[in-house]
Amino acid sequence: MQKVLFMIHDLGRGGAEKVLVNLVNHMDNNTFDISVISLFGGGEQEKRLAPQIRHRSVFKRMIPGNSKIMKIFTPAQLHKWFIREHYDVEIAYLEGPDSRIISGCRDRNTVTVNWVHVEQKTLQHGAKSFRNEKEAEKCYNRFDQTVCVSETVKKDFTSIFHIDHDCTVLYNTVESEEVLEKSRESVEEITSDGSFKIITAGTLKAVKGFDRLLRIIRKLREDGFNISLYILGEGPDREKLEKYIDENRLNDVVMLLGYQSNPYKFVAKSDLFVCSSFREGFSTAATEALIVGTPVCTTKVSGMKEMLGNNNEWGMITDNNEEALYKGIKKFIDDPVLYAFYKEKAAERGTYFSTKRTVEAVEELLIQIGKTRNT
Repeated sequence: MQKVLFMIHDLGRGGAEKVLVNLVNHMDNNTFDISVISLFGGGEQEKRLAPQIRHRSVFKRMIPGNSKIMKIFTPAQLHKWFIREHYDVEIAYLEGPDSRIISGCRDRNTVTVNWVHVEQKTLQHGAKSFRNEKEAEKCYNRFDQTVCVSETVKKDFTSIFHIDHDCTVLYNTVESEEVLEKSRESVEEITSDGSFKIITAGTLKAVKGFDRLLRIIRKLREDGFNISLYILGEGPDREKLEKYIDENRLNDVVMLLGYQSNPYKFVAKSDLFVCSSFREGFSTAATEALIVGTPVCTTKVSGMKEMLGNNNEWGMITDNNEEALYKGIKKFIDDPVLYAFYKEKAAERGTYFSTKRTVEAVEELLIQIGKTRNT
């Protein structure tokens, strides 16, 4: 049996945290003995871990300024204090602090893997959790394997950090059967009022582009369209978004529904899922929309061409600006034939992202790198 460790910053409400729990819960526990270590405890996703998954937190809760404090110590020191025991495979499931710690592994019998979820864009940004750019490059090169969640993320990462080991792409794990089952639950908040219902989801922060989506909704309303927007999620920009909604008299059109333990029922009851982000890794929320058969209109961010096709075969990708996204959403509302086409294609594409397919891809990689280390 292969003893595998996944390390992550925390098990909060973020997309990477969610897909990690999805992944480990479905891995074969006759082949893999799995542990998860989170730097900080108390996260929403902890309660979702299956009984066979060993979990512990290094610290009970988030420590202010922890990134600066950890930079005082070397990766090897942090690894010795935090990891404590031997694993056949150690995986840093998020770029940054987790990767710095796991890179400190000095056990020659351990295979180390770093998992990259988002584009770094610049070396400066990619190195912000390290002492400096030189240390970041050195730490990432200590790994035996790098996994990226999309081809775009891989291209970005390998252009910034000149790594000398294998880099592969594995898609995020979504619990497809559970998504479908939960999507059938009733939703009181979404009523049959005849409006075209748009939904989006994510942490309420600038990178998600919700402010420009609100401006688009205001413009569509001014154009005379009968629309509703539902936003799922919480975050630091809630007050800013609420202020815009109030000032522009959108209260009867836009609903901030907060964090929902079952977002799928909302997405399934909506007409269109919109990703307005400036930057993504491989959008779990968009993947889930396809699984429940809701068409997707998205800005051009990482992973979307792989998800929706280079020529918009399974959904619509617009340029990453406000005007282009406005025109894309408007097409869905304006053209019933186009809408019906993408409604059918969404359900078709959703079957590709099954739990079984994505979990088996990870298991095959871990088995293969284990064999390589033993030869």
